[in-house]
Amino acid sequence: MMRVLAGTGMMAVTGAGLLSVATPALAADTPKKGGSIRVAYDAGSVSDTLDPAIGSTGSDYIRFFMFYSGLTQFDESLTPRMNIAESITSSDAKTWIVKLRQGVTFHDGKPLTPADVVYSLMRHKNPQTASKVKTLADQFADIKATGPNEVTMTLDVPNADLPAILATPQLVIVKDGTTDFSSATGTGPYKLKSFKPGVSTVGVRNDNYWKSGQPYLDQIELVSISDSAARVNALLAGDVHLINSVDPRSTQRIAATPGYAVKETKSGLYTDLIIRRDNTLTGNPDFVMGMKNLFDREQIRTAVFRGYAVVGNDQPIPPGHRYFNAALPQRRFDLDKAKFYMQKAGAVGTTLPPVYATTDANGSVEMAQLMQQTAAKIGVNLTVNRVPADGYWSNHWMKHPLGFGSINPRPSADVLFTQFFKSDAPWNESGWKNPRFDQLLLSARAETDDAKRKQMYGEMQVLVANEGGIGIPSFISLLDANDKRLKGLGSIPTGAMMGFSFAEHVWWTA
Repeated sequence: MMRVLAGTGMMAVTGAGLLSVATPALAADTPKKGGSIRVAYDAGSVSDTLDPAIGSTGSDYIRFFMFYSGLTQFDESLTPRMNIAESITSSDAKTWIVKLRQGVTFHDGKPLTPADVVYSLMRHKNPQTASKVKTLADQFADIKATGPNEVTMTLDVPNADLPAILATPQLVIVKDGTTDFSSATGTGPYKLKSFKPGVSTVGVRNDNYWKSGQPYLDQIELVSISDSAARVNALLAGDVHLINSVDPRSTQRIAATPGYAVKETKSGLYTDLIIRRDNTLTGNPDFVMGMKNLFDREQIRTAVFRGYAVVGNDQPIPPGHRYFNAALPQRRFDLDKAKFYMQKAGAVGTTLPPVYATTDANGSVEMAQLMQQTAAKIGVNLTVNRVPADGYWSNHWMKHPLGFGSINPRPSADVLFTQFFKSDAPWNESGWKNPRFDQLLLSARAETDDAKRKQMYGEMQVLVANEGGIGIPSFISLLDANDKRLKGLGSIPTGAMMGFSFAEHVWWTA
């Protein structure tokens, strides 16, 4: 069991070096303390939150990693490393012993205790919490303190991915009994100075942070700039020093401007077409297949994303992932097939629901327009409803028969499938339900033979690609851009800006 887990790189168990804190490779420059930076993120709304359980956007995740700490965190290879947990061990992948690091304190001076961990993790199981990761937490059968610095976690069924799951942004640790998160009292590298949802977040250095010498900056201000061009302009004007979600069309301009750089991180990020199953037309399997065949995937890769992407196959595991099913035939752009399925579904020459798109779902507007032009060639009348980025995720995502989502990379197949494809998942975008898929998901968690596990995940990819209600034409590289005076930026493929955790790693040289 331990050999298998170590071989997959998904668990830090015993042995020197394996229990080290995640420390992404930094630039050769010597870190220095001091300085303040402004960071512009593309997602921000009145729904912004400091409560880890209900956060769902990249800017939420940045806040969580600024103000709180998780038991584990990812390094650049997506291996979970120990964070405020000193060790996480198991002999059967069902019962796990978590040893807490000593000397960790909350912003108010209170020491970290097992009770904080128990409360933080178990609150996600309570329906009243409305946690976005309840489907992950539901597998926690029991969590209890078993020593002064020890917590024992028992799962419903074995899950070798637990150390990776514990690095999920929502599963950071809060103080025991916290219900008011307005002060964001955590053990993270920064303390909250001010928070205005949809506008800005300001954090100041936590001088008592348990990682010696970190963080380096005096202050970080996170602001929301939803428009891509406006973010780039703000960067090049010196108003901000780091931005995410750079439009590929802006990369040459940034790279050609002295003092600025673009950072590409290949990832599992995807913008997907959501085809809801609870609508009579869009829930028709023939309509779903017709829409999938309308994607000109190579054109999307080259024209929409300027080559900063790889072709997708309507399932969420990207090429290069150790569980990627390379045997699944690649779906290709096929107008004849699209017309065949659309005619079977009765979608030719009729009025269809509009496709909702927004600039906040990377490339969705351009993809929708390309599909509209292509569909017209076979008599399918698609219309595009472009809506503002502000409020898109709360007002439109998953609420229309046709629309786009944008899913940040997840560290493991189990987390991805559990959050977005399990029948009862709150983020099951299309409302697709498949008992065989659910059964395989549970079986794969408990399977300690990696080859058998890969086979299960392979079958799940086939089910999603052929029967699921989403279309994934490409996997998109993460494109950040920064003032070159900002040092220490690395790549962690779980999300933008070092998997949302840049705050504790970067420093300012001006």
